Order: sequence, then structure tokens, then C-alpha cells
Amino acid sequence: MNKKIGILVIVALVILIALGIYIYTQNISNNTESNNYEANKTSAEQNVNVDNTTNTSSSESPANSTNETNTAQPPNQQAPQSNTTPAQTTPAPVEEQLSAFSTKIYSNDTNRTTNMQITTTTLNGTIVKNGATFSFCNTVGPSTSSKGYLKADIYDKNGNKKKGYGGGNCQVSSTLYNAVLAVPTLTVIERHPHSNHVPYVPDGKDAAVAYGSYDFKFRNDTGNDIKILSSVANGTVNITLMSLK
Repeated sequence: MNKKIGILVIVALVILIALGIYIYTQNISNNTESNNYEANKTSAEQNVNVDNTTNTSSSESPANSTNETNTAQPPNQQAPQSNTTPAQTTPAPVEEQLSAFSTKIYSNDTNRTTNMQITTTTLNGTIVKNGATFSFCNTVGPSTSSKGYLKADIYDKNGNKKKGYGGGNCQVSSTLYNAVLAVPTLTVIERHPHSNHVPYVPDGKDAAVAYGSYDFKFRNDTGNDIKILSSVANGTVNITLMSLK
């Protein structure tokens, strides 16, 4: 009997000792987890504060710093002076009349008058540079219907009258020829008489033109550029030569 009681006591003691060890172990484990949790929580909060501080610094400081750098002026220092100078304007050349010549339109043919109006409009304002050679045909170009030219009286090479586009152009070229003759420093390079008499200038003072065959040319030896002014008005063909100085 006493032996059984002793065994029970030993078993009870073993159970109590085991229970105590288990309780002690659980307490240590709980304390460790709590400490780890607090440590992790503190570390996370510190990281958040560091990140917020970094973001605030990078988004504001550079912009403010740049603005202050661009606008700040050192004390007692004047702003740099501009080196820009006003644009220089070239004065317009002075125009001086060299000569003028007019011829009367003897025909009532409206086609012929239309042709002369087209030609004088094309010729008007032409600048002949000093030392350059002027060509009537190259300046006016061919007399074609696409340019508005109509058929009017012309002479063929045998002196026969016929109809052709640009009839009347020779009166413009002859008027120009006489204006050129009045200026000694304009040198005639090419000039052709008509194959028959023309009524608008004296014999020997005409200048026949036909694109691709007969041309009227002169060289500008005046020392200045010249401008040709031409028009049809009040029944006359008018040419004025201006010196540009």
C-alpha cells in the first residue's frame, strides 16, 4: 500500500515538474514574439518617416533653388547692356530721268492696241544693271494667244502686210529705240529695220522685232542702273528711261 502511494506521489511530482517547464517555456516564447513585434513596428514607422522626409525634400527644394538662382542679382552689379544695334535701312535710289519718247497710235485696230498694252505692261519697271545688255525679245517673250495676244497687222520679210499674233509690238520696240538713241552712254548692240515703211517713226528710226529672229538690244554704259517705264495712254505709246543713283 505504501509502495503504491509512493509511486503516485512520484508521478504527480513528475507531472507538476513537466507542467511547470511547459508554462515557463510558453512565457519565454510569448515575451520573445512581443519584443519582436514591437521592434518590427518601430522599424516600419521609422522607414515611413524617412521616406516621407526624402520625398518632401526632392519635390520642393530643387524648384525653389532654381528660381532663386535665376532671379537673384549680386549686390551693386548692373544688368548687362545689350549689344543690339538698330537695323540699318538702305535708302531708296534717287531716280533721274535720262530720256523720254512717245509715238502716236495711228490705227484704230483694237487688237493692235491690246497687244501693245500687254507688251508695255510686261516691259514696265524693267531694271537694266550697269554694264548689262538688254534684250527686248528675252524681256517680253513670245507673243502667244495664251498670254492674251491677238492677231493684228505685221510685215513679213518681203514687206507684205499680213495678220499675226503680237502685231503692234514693233511700235513699242521702236519707241524704246528712240529713247535709247537720246542717251549717248546707251550703246545699241542689235537693231533691224522693217521690210516696209512704218508711219509712227521717221525712216531709219524703227526697230523691228520678231521672237526667235529679230531682236533689239542695247548695253547700259551709263555708270548706273536704269529703269524702263512704259505705257499706252491717250492714243500714244510712252517710254521713259530713268537713272537710278
